[in-house]
Amino acid sequence: MTKTIFITGGSRGIGEAVVRAAAGKYNVAFTYLKSEDRARALERELDERFGGILAVKCDVADGDSVLSAYQAAKTRFKHIDILVNNAGVSKSGLLIDMSPKEWRALMAVNLDGAYLMTHTVLPDMLAAGRGAIVNVSSIWGVQGASCEVAYSASKAALIGFTKALAKEVAPMGVTVNAVAPGAIDTDMMKCYTEDEVAALIADHIPIGRLGSPAEVAEAILFLAEHPYITGQTLSVDGGMC
Repeated sequence: MTKTIFITGGSRGIGEAVVRAAAGKYNVAFTYLKSEDRARALERELDERFGGILAVKCDVADGDSVLSAYQAAKTRFKHIDILVNNAGVSKSGLLIDMSPKEWRALMAVNLDGAYLMTHTVLPDMLAAGRGAIVNVSSIWGVQGASCEVAYSASKAALIGFTKALAKEVAPMGVTVNAVAPGAIDTDMMKCYTEDEVAALIADHIPIGRLGSPAEVAEAILFLAEHPYITGQTLSVDGGMC
């Protein structure tokens, strides 16, 4: 029986890399919110090559939208074996300049979205006695970043969520892990100038370059497929931490 992997925020960046890495090996369901053209193009490309690809519109911060996306995946593939909570947003700036509305909007996606999706998918995994969840945190969730307080807080909370849930569900055969990417060459890095990126690499990344989304995807699938690793946060950061 072919397993099914469900990836949130799969139309670009790390999420897209996971979709591409999993295609052909798993049935793949992935969500998008705003990038419909890009998501549909990815769905067509991989479905023609491998089959078993489904793109679903979903706002992970909305419980009804999450339930609808889950039901669409189950209708198509019957079961979900691996969940990758990847959807996330960031906002840079001083904490004193961040409004309560902006704070809540970021937390609603980065933290509440992982809760809503996990809460929806987990019962089936527990009933089956197997499953894997991988949460995409960040290096800033491990060590924090100036002018990234809300983002850092949301990603640190996701690590706590991972560690606690792993202990809760391990007896039922479900693993829960996280990855903590460092500076990865995705759209989130586009807010920095070339000089700022060069300085970041020179001063903070011992390997001497940005990471690629594909490298993070490899780490995610490694954790998803390993039956005896749970409750861990794997840094994929070129030595930044």
